[in-house]
Amino acid sequence: MYRIGVMAARCGLKADTLRFYEKSGLLVPSSRNEAGYRLYNAADEAKLNFILRAKSVGFSLEEIAELLSIRLESAEHSCAEPKLITDMKLQQVEAKIKELEIFRSSLQKLSDSCCGGSESASHCSILEALDASDKEALC
Repeated sequence: MYRIGVMAARCGLKADTLRFYEKSGLLVPSSRNEAGYRLYNAADEAKLNFILRAKSVGFSLEEIAELLSIRLESAEHSCAEPKLITDMKLQQVEAKIKELEIFRSSLQKLSDSCCGGSESASHCSILEALDASDKEALC
């Protein structure tokens, strides 16, 4: 059994992060000692590592909770459920990438339109484009 500080260190986290996961309902300590300290066991550590891996690939806390629920009762679920959650996350990421590509393109056009010299910014093409009333000036 590990106290919160030891468990956090084993997983490369701060104790506050474990408390946050506990408040979020993702992680519950196995027990508490007489003094009220949280105690975690190897199963809790495996669950925490699952949470951290899921978080590292971009799943939200809500999605992680769903995946943990499926993991906990895996015999009662099909592979279609985590696949659906993963595919939905993938679609969100792909949409975000498209949005970021548009941002990058707009920023590149703004950057390319400016000489970046030491003259006054009174007629800076970037500032003029951002002041323009039509959206096309940025696209």
